[in-house]
Amino acid sequence: MSTIDVRRNHTLDESHARDAAETLARDLSEQFDVDYTWEGDLLRFKRSGVKGHMDLSPDTIHVHLELGLMLRPFKARIEQEINSQLDQLVGRA
Repeated sequence: MSTIDVRRNHTLDESHARDAAETLARDLSEQFDVDYTWEGDLLRFKRSGVKGHMDLSPDTIHVHLELGLMLRPFKARIEQEINSQLDQLVGRA
């Protein structure tokens, strides 16, 4: 497995942090055909060839994905998309 692990500190309130996470999850779902579900403050991603989670804390958004063999060639693109969107969503754009 190839791993993507991205953390962003934020100063968002709980509602805005959750909205940011939902926006990122929806975009990843559309671009890479990934399903996601919320379990409290933990958002789980799953599809054939990828699994992971996005964890929200009061000051951090943490994205962890494990890519299977078929998605390894897209690792850099997926990681770049996550970084770019998180920067925009937490106000670093």
